Amino acid sequence: MAETDRFKHSTPALYDRYMGPLFFVPYANHVAKRAARLQPTRILETAAGSGIVTAAIHVSVPEAHLVATDINPGMLEFAAHRVRSDRVTFQVADAQNLPFTDGSFDLVVCQFGAMFFPDKVRANQEAWRVLRSGGSYLLLSFDRLERNVVPKVAGDAVAALFPDDPPTYLERGPFCYTDTDLIKRDLLKAGFTHIELETVALSSNVTANDAAQGIVLGGPFRAEIERRDPSALDRAVHAVARALDRWEGKNAPMSAHLATAKK
Repeated sequence: MAETDRFKHSTPALYDRYMGPLFFVPYANHVAKRAARLQPTRILETAAGSGIVTAAIHVSVPEAHLVATDINPGMLEFAAHRVRSDRVTFQVADAQNLPFTDGSFDLVVCQFGAMFFPDKVRANQEAWRVLRSGGSYLLLSFDRLERNVVPKVAGDAVAALFPDDPPTYLERGPFCYTDTDLIKRDLLKAGFTHIELETVALSSNVTANDAAQGIVLGGPFRAEIERRDPSALDRAVHAVARALDRWEGKNAPMSAHLATAKK
């Protein structure tokens, strides 16, 4: 891959184009269907990222008013270009300190964001606070890395490039919040009393080179590689693409935990 190609897209665009279809769209559609069953009229999304879940929920619950928030202005700007509707608004906000009044929403949704919150209980408390009595919180977090084939294979391929100092971002980041007992305890501490937890197994179709670019270049994994060797990005993309070649055109299994908590 040429140097100019690597920086052709912004990180939100890389994240959305390559990682979105692979990891986030299948679960976004699943969560959107769950949201529709609850028949909310006011929805808050935290950690909205590039707007993949926002778009799916808007399609499934088109009459609802949806407020999509994220702490990253660049991601939120990208999301705002994806979803244009007078029923969807975007606002920069920290999920641990939401700028909304008590009881403002029927539903709060957070897909694959909780693992990055420094204070997960505080974020849950904020979700509880802004929900009306009887409102619901849909919280989705990845299952163990071993049950998510593509990132596991990718992580192993990059680790092999740095045997003396393998990057640990995947375990510390997206796959750090996989214990269902801990997730339930954190929700209970926040005030939720009615909690259902289920493990949702889905799959996504793999294009090896796209997956490699998304995983290596589209998120914080990139910084971990660059800290070890600024010239290693091309080698990392190649190593991941080669490792994923056996999944080319096939459906790779994914697994995540979905909590439905009621106030």
